[in-house]
Amino acid sequence: MRHRFLEITYRKGKPVAGYLYLPRNPGDRSSRTEQSEAGLLIDYTQDGRAIGIEIMAPSKVTLAALNRALAAAHQQPATADDLAPLLAAGERATATS
Repeated sequence: MRHRFLEITYRKGKPVAGYLYLPRNPGDRSSRTEQSEAGLLIDYTQDGRAIGIEIMAPSKVTLAALNRALAAAHQQPATADDLAPLLAAGERATATS
């Protein structure tokens, strides 16, 4: 996979988790996970390449926080458009709470 993409998991219509897949090679697996900030975990391969960011609280994540995690993973920053589905999911969750 050469491009990153965002996956959001819902339960009863509310976002409960997200995962930002980062560029990776076929067969890459996570061998360690490091906390970047509260609610953001970076998965690394055995040779130290970041392959994904777990988003444990999608309704609370901010673009700034995710970009700090991406910087820690030596990745290009995300834009608001990249995170539009996640930010919209968070807004819907807040509106229905």
